[in-house]
Amino acid sequence: QVVERCVAAAGYSVGEFAALVFAGALGFAEALYAVKVRAEAMQKASEAVPSGMLSVIGRREANYKFACLEARKHCESLGIENPVCEISNYLFPDSRVIAGHLQALEFLQENARKYYFTRTKMLPVSGAFHTRLMEPAVEPLAEVLKSIEIQKPLLCVYSNVNGKKYMHPKHIQKLLVKQVVSPVLWEQTMHSVYERKQGTEFPYTYEVGPGKQLGAVLKKCNLKAWKQYNHVDALEDEETDA
Repeated sequence: QVVERCVAAAGYSVGEFAALVFAGALGFAEALYAVKVRAEAMQKASEAVPSGMLSVIGRREANYKFACLEARKHCESLGIENPVCEISNYLFPDSRVIAGHLQALEFLQENARKYYFTRTKMLPVSGAFHTRLMEPAVEPLAEVLKSIEIQKPLLCVYSNVNGKKYMHPKHIQKLLVKQVVSPVLWEQTMHSVYERKQGTEFPYTYEVGPGKQLGAVLKKCNLKAWKQYNHVDALEDEETDA
């Protein structure tokens, strides 16, 4: 009943492929193949430059873009050409993921207090995803998506790139490629999904998959919407069979 009555879907980063499969825009096997190509290409791009991702929680007065600018200047002083340090994920108010050269991220950790960052934590990933350091992964993914038949989604699917609904198949093809080198606008997507007139009820929300991180983010973005949130662990059935 939930599946039949579902009105919108969104997926975080690679989860966007799952949302598009759920909405009937991509076939499961083709999407899996595209994800494989995307992952291998992003891994290869990661190996080219020592880079990573830093999760940051800041105070109200934190200026993330200014902090990134100063971290890039620091890298230039070390002799790094065209350093990368930028916001790669908008999670919830006062929380961002910053990605780029490792030296830039180390600089931000050392100077966290100056930039009003209350908490910084390196993420266990191998590269600066959703930044221009992923440029080499663009072409392989673009090629695969050209060869896949993409349908118009049966329900609204929101894009990580601009936080808006996909309008047609060409749009999906273009933005899935752009997503690799663009920040994930998850906080903005949450506002788009749950925007409604005063007094309108919030829909039920289901997070499908391991962990409840997106539920925790929703709670910070929209407490009223979160009250209708449920988590569905994708592995529950398999465990009961064992």
